[in-house]
Amino acid sequence: MPSAALSRARLGGAVVGAFAGGLVLASAFDRTPFGYAQSTTKPSAQDVRSLAEQSNAFVSIAESVTPAVVSISSERDRQAASAAPRGRAAPPGMEDFFRQFEPRQQGPVQSSGSGFIVSKDGYIMTNNHVVEGADRVTVTLNDRRAFPARVVGRDPTTDVAVIKIEGNSLPFTQLGNDEGLRVGEWVVAIGNPLDLENTVTAGIVSAKGRSITNLLDRNTPRGQGSLAITDFIQTDAAINPGNSGGPLVNIRGEVIGINSAIASPTGFYSGYGFAVPITLAKEVMDDIIRYGRVRRAVLGVGINAVQPNDAAAAGLKTIAGVRVDSYSGDESPAKAAGLQIGDIITAIDGKPVDRVNALQRVVRTREPGETVAVTVQRFGTQRTFKVRLAEAPGERPVAQREPEATPVAPGGASSGKLGIVMEPVSAELAREANLTADQRGVRVKSVATGGPAYEQLFEGDVITEIINPGPRRPVRSVAELQAATDRLRAGQFLTLYVYEIRSQISRVVTLRVGG
Repeated sequence: MPSAALSRARLGGAVVGAFAGGLVLASAFDRTPFGYAQSTTKPSAQDVRSLAEQSNAFVSIAESVTPAVVSISSERDRQAASAAPRGRAAPPGMEDFFRQFEPRQQGPVQSSGSGFIVSKDGYIMTNNHVVEGADRVTVTLNDRRAFPARVVGRDPTTDVAVIKIEGNSLPFTQLGNDEGLRVGEWVVAIGNPLDLENTVTAGIVSAKGRSITNLLDRNTPRGQGSLAITDFIQTDAAINPGNSGGPLVNIRGEVIGINSAIASPTGFYSGYGFAVPITLAKEVMDDIIRYGRVRRAVLGVGINAVQPNDAAAAGLKTIAGVRVDSYSGDESPAKAAGLQIGDIITAIDGKPVDRVNALQRVVRTREPGETVAVTVQRFGTQRTFKVRLAEAPGERPVAQREPEATPVAPGGASSGKLGIVMEPVSAELAREANLTADQRGVRVKSVATGGPAYEQLFEGDVITEIINPGPRRPVRSVAELQAATDRLRAGQFLTLYVYEIRSQISRVVTLRVGG
């Protein structure tokens, strides 16, 4: 062996020997054990008892509810593409050549969601949007059994649907009561988000009585229809696409909501999820199963939340109640009983209603045909009316498109006391927007930032009536509205009736007049 190689071998042997000797010496002096780092002290059972109990509670909830949570797959057949005119037959022998240019049949559109079984005979609750328009619905259970499902009924207003499967030994959930649900309570969301089956997430009740229409769709009209639901449960339990229709469960394993929507700029979880309250959903389900449709009692009014100016003008001590913005039509029970646009509803049968969802909760417990006592505050005067509830009409068709902008006639004027620029409604705009004779008032051309009408009136709104100070009267010209405004002192209130062309909804607006 050459001397250089021999030297390297001797050096390597010396290093290995020193390393081994060091290990032996460290072991003799009770140093770090061979191959292991120093172990840490485990937390005592006493220290983690409360966490362990909480963890076991979530495990118990998941194990008891998950078997009854199902995956729902819906298919909708595509509309076949329009074929070319077939007036001429292909030349003999050329059929195959020309067939390649014919429209090809596309596969069905597929979507998925969640649901939960509510009875041993196979009724399932889910969201309307999960099965809407479906030609075929398939339900897959936690144990991998799959069943074709029949859509029993749907209610777009509440986003609740009921479907049914035929099977044996079906697990089912226990329905709770959300009436006593408190903000801050633990809740669990279960479903199949992003095709991740049987996903369980936990959070708390973040809020109750949420109106999510404007939150989810910034293009949704500001006014609320008489049937709009404003009673959603908000939670921070993670909800993603595919969770729709799954249960929101309390710590007792009872379903207290149907996961319905998320508020997110990306379409994925960002901290805000919403569920339909189970008491509302159960009423819808019971009606669908019993009557084949939802029998919803209504007062026949369009309503909205009371604003500070509304409360002050009505003489209320607190900012509470529900403002009457419109009637559902000439057959409106509330109109027939004597309620007027601009009234503030403060109680039903003596039970205070401080906001829209409180009014909806009271009315939805009644049956069509029942009579209720409606207490209102009318510009300083309290009155009570007996109203015989009607059954809600069928769904109104949604407007297909917004009328195009149309030039207006000259004659605009500025109201410094309101902070708006007004102009008359032209005949062409009235025709394009299908305005009735009663709606041809004064159009808002612009609104001054920070002025009395800021965030109350909007460009394009049509002011049709002056409600208060009385007498109530239509607005036929810019001059009439200007004269009414000029008679008011700074700080006084002006209550107007306003029509929003895009949404085709009227609302009440109370403004505190400026100097």
